[in-house]
Amino acid sequence: MPQERIRYRLTTSQRLLPVLPGFTVATSQVPLLLERRSFGPVIIPGLLIWGVLLPLVLLASRSFGVTLTPSEAIAHNLRRRTIRWSNVQAVQIESLLGSRTVVIYEAGGRRTRLRAPTTGFLSWDRSFEEKFHTIGRWWLDHRGPDWVPVPPPGVWWGGPPTSHGNPYAPPA
Repeated sequence: MPQERIRYRLTTSQRLLPVLPGFTVATSQVPLLLERRSFGPVIIPGLLIWGVLLPLVLLASRSFGVTLTPSEAIAHNLRRRTIRWSNVQAVQIESLLGSRTVVIYEAGGRRTRLRAPTTGFLSWDRSFEEKFHTIGRWWLDHRGPDWVPVPPPGVWWGGPPTSHGNPYAPPA
């Protein structure tokens, strides 16, 4: 029986990685605080950071990802974005600062970089390739019988290169 929805999110290690440096710095200060025995000026800001900021970062990153439905892909970034499969022209992997992410290209020239799935040094996702192929297969299976490819503008007349490396964006 075919699935109605598939949801990909950041892995637990990918969600915890951004807070690891702060945690390391904070725990390295504990021996110094115990030696000085004056906790007030240092502990209160530290408690605010770890009591408020850490849960906010972990909660916000928990929702990052993508939901695949039969009619659309819903990208959950800082803002939620809905992309109709019939409007998608390509699903590709792109590298940015040593991380590989899935990017969805639309016919109007817009591209959406998904926050999950992603993989890279220290934030490895062993099933990244499988997730990428699932997203691509989902698009091919659900784009509809009326879908037609829209050639990139540079291909039509051999015009100037497209902006930002997006083959479906209008020329700059």
